[in-house]
Amino acid sequence: MDTVLRNATVIDGTGETPPYRADVGLAEGRIAAICREGDGGKRPSGRRMIDAQGLALAPGFIDMHAHSDLALLADPAHEAKAAQGVTLEVLGQDGLSYAPVDDRTLDEVRTRITGWNGDGRDIDFDWRTVGEYLDRLDRGIAVNAAYLVPQGTVRMLAVGWEDRPATAAETGHMRRLVAEGLEQGAVGLSSGLTYPPGMYADDAELTELCRVVARYGGYYCPHHRSYGAGALRAYGEMIALARSAGCALHLAHAVMNFPENAGRAPELLALLDSALAEGCDITLDTYPYTPGCTTLAALLPGWASAGGPDAVLARLRDDAASARIRHTLETEGSDGCHGTRVDWETVEISGVATPGLAASYTGKTVARAARERGEEPWATARRLLIEDRLGTTMLHHVGDEGNVRTIMRHRVHTGGSDGILHGAKPHPRAFGTFPHYLGRYVRELGVLSLEECVAHLTSRPAARLRLPDRGLVREGHRADLVLFDPDTVAAGSTFEAPRALPTGIPYVLIAGRFVMEDGRRTDVLAGRSVRRAPAA
Repeated sequence: MDTVLRNATVIDGTGETPPYRADVGLAEGRIAAICREGDGGKRPSGRRMIDAQGLALAPGFIDMHAHSDLALLADPAHEAKAAQGVTLEVLGQDGLSYAPVDDRTLDEVRTRITGWNGDGRDIDFDWRTVGEYLDRLDRGIAVNAAYLVPQGTVRMLAVGWEDRPATAAETGHMRRLVAEGLEQGAVGLSSGLTYPPGMYADDAELTELCRVVARYGGYYCPHHRSYGAGALRAYGEMIALARSAGCALHLAHAVMNFPENAGRAPELLALLDSALAEGCDITLDTYPYTPGCTTLAALLPGWASAGGPDAVLARLRDDAASARIRHTLETEGSDGCHGTRVDWETVEISGVATPGLAASYTGKTVARAARERGEEPWATARRLLIEDRLGTTMLHHVGDEGNVRTIMRHRVHTGGSDGILHGAKPHPRAFGTFPHYLGRYVRELGVLSLEECVAHLTSRPAARLRLPDRGLVREGHRADLVLFDPDTVAAGSTFEAPRALPTGIPYVLIAGRFVMEDGRRTDVLAGRSVRRAPAA
């Protein structure tokens, strides 16, 4: 064997098999032998022996909702995910990413989601298609990555930033773009239906695109139209759409947020259970925290975002348009704010694109920053959006802990960090989601058993991604593995120190190679793109 992990306590990822002691031998990037204690078989030997006494051996964790699209290229170490035991991330989320693009749309999408990923100024954007982006990842990255075709970016290419239904010709163009992305290896389609321009698509348009996804055996992953007012209606819309298209559905960061939804998670789960009983193919992901995180510009009403970033900035500079935006945000309730009226006390600035603005805003709510300036919160938010050219990132403190715990117990639940790595004070979920599940919600609170939780983070997402040789500790499966201490594993990241690394995860392997060793990042770049199998 290349490596043997001695005396490990195997948590195999099924969620059903009790933990067992074993020696696990690895060869040529795969699990070559599992010798259970007491079986009487010959123990495997290898060129490298790791004593895993007291450590749990699990499949590598799969982050079903990641925003590492540029971070994987800009930061070879990528400790934010490698140190958590993540061996595969799913990129291209929320309908906005960097392929497929042309020169115009690349500039526009870089501006629009600077708050998610930075502006990428140190990256050579030498791709335009999905296949070329995946080829770029194949040069070597910290962890593996799969990709969803981003519907908003596709609409940017075919329609632009206009708030109107697509024509038949434009819909045909989008169908071809989605098909090309899937043929080149994307695993499905994502949408951001509170983000422009994807939010301007109606259900008929989305259904047409999902029919393409279904034909290729992919799945649809929507950030749907509301997680606040009308959240259940928005979930129901996505279920009906997927049913109509015959498409598998994966609900992104499936939360019930804002005060009006406190304690209402059972209603969501009843809706899901009804659809599952009817034969719908549905899964979901969540992160184990209450605040959300996105860009400050995401709060703006959809009509204010029509025309693209330059048009948004022009409206913000215009006093009459600005007054209308404020009225929508604070009095009517913006679709960008999930149909609720914004509460500036819940909006905390977590990062800015313009370094000179950081000291005045980062770590403060908009309401607090406004009080310090002696002005109304909208005046502060407006100024910041203009001066930072829409690049501001925020934490949104609107979640409900009871809902978080209830949803993570569901049988189709998977883990997704929704981790935005950009900004001076990012959400701790970016660095802590997976150890936080294991430490807080398994060991401390007992919300899930260890075996159940590992299944949520491994085999369930592997099944959604249709990866037959990942997500389980089995002979012949890929040696994407994590060794952790169940008694000490914990997220180091907090809201005060969001970039602190986790504890209790000494070893992480990808394709049998150590990317984390003795709790330290190695220089191994074993990650590659994970592509959808070609359609028949």
